[in-house]
Parts: sequence; structure tokens; C-alpha cells
Amino acid sequence: MTSKLRGIKPKTIEKRLKALFYGAAGCGKTTAGISFPKPYLIDTERGAENDQYTKKLESVGGAIFQTADFEEVITEVTSLMTEKHSYKTLVIDPLTTIYNDLVEKCAADLKRKSPEKDATGTEFGRHYGEANKKMKRLLNLLLRLDMNVIITSHAKNDYAEGMVITGQTYDCYKKLDYLFDLVFEIQKRGKERVGIVKKTRIETFLDGESFSFSYNSIADKYGREILERDAVAEQLATQEQIAELTRLIELLKIPEETVQKMLDKANSETVQEMNFEYIQKCIDHFNAKIKGE
Repeated sequence: MTSKLRGIKPKTIEKRLKALFYGAAGCGKTTAGISFPKPYLIDTERGAENDQYTKKLESVGGAIFQTADFEEVITEVTSLMTEKHSYKTLVIDPLTTIYNDLVEKCAADLKRKSPEKDATGTEFGRHYGEANKKMKRLLNLLLRLDMNVIITSHAKNDYAEGMVITGQTYDCYKKLDYLFDLVFEIQKRGKERVGIVKKTRIETFLDGESFSFSYNSIADKYGREILERDAVAEQLATQEQIAELTRLIELLKIPEETVQKMLDKANSETVQEMNFEYIQKCIDHFNAKIKGE
């Protein structure tokens, strides 16, 4: 009997670095981020206008784009994902600013659409729900991006039962750390910058360990050849592919939950965001169903 099991033999995959840096103001998050190979810095607070940052970016062949607008960030990340370029590391510094601006815009949008005259747009925390949906789209694109990705965040107090402060955590979208294989709290101790591993899926980084924080110390543990390789552009679905998959979904009356599973597997929010190879596999699969194969 032919097996219907779909598991395959596991194999090692070279994963791009996806890391979150958080810490108090002045601890060196920006400096650490732009020390990685060929950085493309999305500066959300115009903090990188200082000479020390511009000189550093110039010396390593980096670039800077300044915005606090979520949609502009989406556009830049999509371009980095689909265009040929020389950049190897995307730094968003900090994402806290983008998220807070997004939450405010979602509240204003809900207020504008509400039939209630005294609505604020913040009722029942719906503005956070809307902002979090949009954040999921950004995180999906960052997962697909063939570059090192470093996100920085402001820090805030972390509380235990009884409102006892137990330390610091990142101040941003609550599920932000799900994206990352590595999360570091950065502290400045005298003249030294120290990194503390707060989350790890990488066996060379031990949970809770601390070390002198620099690009070289991370490269030695992660693999310099992975961090320094060129980015490979991804081809998005064509208009013809989008139209064909949409037609097949309607023709075969594919359930919404099945479509959502396809999108999740593709790290896409919509059919339009799928890549060329994956959408073609979906089209071939549904055509085979029509032929009874």
C-alpha cells in the first residue's frame, strides 16, 4: 500500500540571521546593528544623522532610509527582497517607533469608521488587534528576506506577580520575538557593551549567557560565511499566475482555511505576495486535481 505520509528526511539548512536587539537608550543598539556586513538601515527616529553613524555607514558601503511610516517600511523590505543589490543586512532601528505610529493610525481609522460619535477607536483594544495584523505581514516578509535581519527595540520593565520588576524586556509588538532565532538584551557596563542571550534557537548561543557584544563575537559563533554571503533576489508571482490561482480557487471552491494554510506556508498575507515558484506549485497541484491525477 502506498503511504500517505508526507514527512521527509530532515536536512540542515543555512538560515540567515534574524535577531532582535533591545536595551536602554545609549547602550549601543544602533552601533551594533550597522557593524554587520553591508547594512541597509531603516532609521525610524532620525538617530543615525549623527556623524558617528553616517561615517560608519559610509565606511562599510551601507545605506540609510529614514521613515516612521509602516507602509514605507513594507515597500523598502519588498524591494530589498525582490531586487538585485549589494546589501547583506537589514537593520530597522527601532521598530518600536513604527509600531507605536501604526497603533495610533489604526485607532484613528477605527474612530473615523465608527458610527458612535464619542468613539475613540481604542475600545476593547481593537486598535492593537488591527496593528498586530499588519505587523504579521511585515514579519512574514522579513522571514522571506534573504538578508541578515536585525530589529532593535526600546526596552521597558518586565514585571512578575505583584508588580515586582524582574528585569527588562522589549517594548514593541508582543509577539515580535516569535520571528527571531536570537534575542539579545544589550547593556552598557562602563566602556564595554555586553550582550545577554534572552532567546535562542541556535546551539552555539546558550540561553542566559553573556558576552562582549560585537559583530566579530557573533560571527565567530554564528558562522561568518553565512553572515557575509550575497543576498539572492526572490521573484514574485506574475499577474498571470495570480489570476490563474484565483480562478482555480473559485472553480474548485477551495475552503478558506485551505487557502489560509497555503498563504501561511508561503509566508504571505495575500496571493499577490506569493513568490513565483510556490504559486506555480499551487497552480500545478490544483490543475492535477481537475485532471484526476
